[in-house]
Amino acid sequence: MSRMNKIPRSGWLSGLLLAAIAFTLGLTAAGDGPEIAAFQPGAAVAAPGDPLRSYADVAELAMPGVVNISTDKPVELPQNHPQLDDPMFRRFFNIPDQNQERVERSLGSGVIVSDDGYILTSNHVIERASKIRVLLNGTKEYEAVIVGQDEQTDVALIKITADTKLPYVTIGDSDLMRIGDQVMAIGNPFGVGQTATMGIVSAMGRNIGMMAYEDFIQTDASINPGNSGGALVNMSGQLIGINTAIMSRSGGSQGVGFSIPSNMASRVMEMLVEHGKVRRAWLGVVPAEVDQTMAEALGMSETRGVLMSEVRPDTPAAAAGLREGDIILEVDGAAVNSTSELRNTISLAGVGSDVKLRVLREGRDRDMTVTLGELPDAPVAAGVQREERENAEGIEGVTVRELTERARTQLNIEADVEGVIVTEVAQTSNAWHRGLREGDVITEVAREAVRSLDDFEKLVGRHLDRPVLLKIMRGANVQLVAIPR
Repeated sequence: MSRMNKIPRSGWLSGLLLAAIAFTLGLTAAGDGPEIAAFQPGAAVAAPGDPLRSYADVAELAMPGVVNISTDKPVELPQNHPQLDDPMFRRFFNIPDQNQERVERSLGSGVIVSDDGYILTSNHVIERASKIRVLLNGTKEYEAVIVGQDEQTDVALIKITADTKLPYVTIGDSDLMRIGDQVMAIGNPFGVGQTATMGIVSAMGRNIGMMAYEDFIQTDASINPGNSGGALVNMSGQLIGINTAIMSRSGGSQGVGFSIPSNMASRVMEMLVEHGKVRRAWLGVVPAEVDQTMAEALGMSETRGVLMSEVRPDTPAAAAGLREGDIILEVDGAAVNSTSELRNTISLAGVGSDVKLRVLREGRDRDMTVTLGELPDAPVAAGVQREERENAEGIEGVTVRELTERARTQLNIEADVEGVIVTEVAQTSNAWHRGLREGDVITEVAREAVRSLDDFEKLVGRHLDRPVLLKIMRGANVQLVAIPR
């Protein structure tokens, strides 16, 4: 039997002492102190600088629209072993019949976003589910159908049908959130039932390598197993994120949780309702980060924008006049400063839509309009084996060799492509940390063509005072890499 520690009773002396302290500090009765304004739906719940406010109003507003989700997922059983054919062996070890389908049950959360029953959740909550049950207010259960799923953002949309209008959580603008803003996470952690936890926005625009398209809100509000698919709400009770992941060594919350921004989730939801899938838009470029090293290599005074390492022919970008070496600074008036930010913005802008770009070219800003196409399947890069030929020197930790016919065949490189092939990159070198890899083909150094080992050594030797800018080909992709010396 568990034991709970009780708080000891205060004696008359303690009471007298507390009364004296209250009198000394000039404390007044509850009715005479600062009044807490009555909650008005749609109004901000917590006024800045008002530490006496309770978070109960936020919870009461948002919690009715957050649901518990349970799923049945078929599990593939292992192949028959000879001993498993023995019925006595199976009975003794309580092993089920191999012909019976095994079902795994799991728990998660979801957020009702419309009064007719549309529910946003994380894709991994309902992935492979043969049956989805939604528990509303801890009392009434519905069976849900899948409207659409998007594995690349981990967003899924399901729907339930009810006799009455359902409570829902209003979708807010996640772009308005700032580091330090208070947030509440609501979900069903560990299957114990609906729970609310408080925290702040710890970071914005996080990429952790879980999905192809990421722009996570990081929070220290406790998010635990079962919280996935639940709501992250602001202090007006509006949905600003779908809780989806944690970083933890123990499996429980350690103050590093991640939520899909509501703006991304709602755009995915619109496409799922309209098309049943997400149709992603496409520029047709290979982007690269502009950090301090790249900025120095390009002669820029500050780090900003996203560099176009390659503009592929017969693409929306090429048709609009974008060129290799251009730097995209803005998309529709909003600054972009990372490849993931550019990719996320373009991909959800809408196939066939026109976007306005602010581009830096040769030191001057210019405006361009691009009509976006639909993202095709990505090409697969080929591997390469080393060639036993004379090495060239010039970049510390990097070994290059002549681009032979054998290497061309292995890399599927056209005969008119010239350059040298990287056969080794030391993992302790600047080149490795900047992304250069074995099998890359260096076609340019500092914007000048490389046709031989001699060209490579000569061009690298000209730029010892600043990072060296390489144009490389990796499989079907071309990109620019700036390497510190």
